[in-house]
Amino acid sequence: GDLLPADGVLIQGNDLKIDESALTGESDHVRKAVDKDPLLLSGTHVMEGSGRMVVTAVGVNSQSGIIFTLLGAGGDEEEEERKDKKG
Repeated sequence: GDLLPADGVLIQGNDLKIDESALTGESDHVRKAVDKDPLLLSGTHVMEGSGRMVVTAVGVNSQSGIIFTLLGAGGDEEEEERKDKKG
């Protein structure tokens, strides 16, 4: 159950299965292979196997970082609207 800390592309893998439910809501584990579906996303968990990846994005530039940024930005706008209405 290692958590992937960054987005990346799989360059070497051995029976790698990933739990992407944190991002997609899908409970089935996704099989990853170099020749088929090599994209690994931050915030997902390794459930089986092993692999190596080339990191393509970290922090706010990663898939989970973009989602958190958008969620945070929406909350800030709502807060500003509430203040304007009270003001």
